[in-house]
Amino acid sequence: MPDGQHTIIDAHVLLVRDGDVLLTRRRGTYGDGMWHLPSGKLDPGESLLAAAVREAREEVGVHIDPGDLRHVHTLHVTGSGRRPRLGIFFATHRWSGEPRNLEPDKCSAVGWFPLDALPEEVIPYPLAGIRAYTDGSPFGLLGWAADPARPTC
Repeated sequence: MPDGQHTIIDAHVLLVRDGDVLLTRRRGTYGDGMWHLPSGKLDPGESLLAAAVREAREEVGVHIDPGDLRHVHTLHVTGSGRRPRLGIFFATHRWSGEPRNLEPDKCSAVGWFPLDALPEEVIPYPLAGIRAYTDGSPFGLLGWAADPARPTC
């Protein structure tokens, strides 16, 4: 199988408080200067829930009980790097600790934003997942050409 055919699996975490979502501003890496959700790739042998809990702890210092995570969206993405990605988005209203920037080499800021008034500079990949969360959409595609197997109406 060609290198470009392997799919990377990402776990994204929406920390939601009083109608706001927590975003981190990227620094010196993918999406430099743009806002993103706490997220990252699964480690070998790691479950999606374990990855979501780990990423939230490593990036913003909050502790989440896996039972408090709710799957809210799955997004199949291409064009957001060298390989296609499968983004699994989880939301929670419960965690311990106050979010803070624990990765200053990759993140320049942490901020709360209203779900209905996000900043313009959100990376399209997490933005699609956030919008799907607010719309209640369970699955989406981003960056793919129209699927020839699906009839058009």
